[in-house]
Amino acid sequence: MRLALLLLLLLATAAQAQPKPGDVEAKLDQVAAVHGGSGPFAVAGFRMAQHALKVLALEPGSFDLEVEHHSPKMVQFSCIADGAQAATKVSVGKLSLRWVEAPLEGLETVYLKRSTGQRVVLKPTESFIKAFINLPYEKSRENGRKVLALSDAEIFTVVPQGK
Repeated sequence: MRLALLLLLLLATAAQAQPKPGDVEAKLDQVAAVHGGSGPFAVAGFRMAQHALKVLALEPGSFDLEVEHHSPKMVQFSCIADGAQAATKVSVGKLSLRWVEAPLEGLETVYLKRSTGQRVVLKPTESFIKAFINLPYEKSRENGRKVLALSDAEIFTVVPQGK
């Protein structure tokens, strides 16, 4: 009986110590757990993926989601894919995440709801890229925090279907 009470007390204490899901630092930590850091492009990918999940009415971890990220073979642009993974739980191992080399003009992330064929295609805005490209690594988390505070429209645009 005492052991059970102690276990319940420990679980309750651990639950209270966890940051709330909406907490900025928790989101940055979620990105860092996948990416190794929480820089602006990975956080942008996280935000883009959150938007796509809402539009597609899917939960993180859904096997109905497939993500394909198109970018140059360059860090920062490829970091967006890790942000998508952090938000959606897709992965290369589950065959639900793919990276496709593309020129900068083709930079976009495609989110597909397999069961319906519904697609959401998102591109970082030019203003986002200009504001956050090649910033000092030491300021990555600080800049990631700034990205979390931006509106969706400041980070990405929705590519109309039939582009």
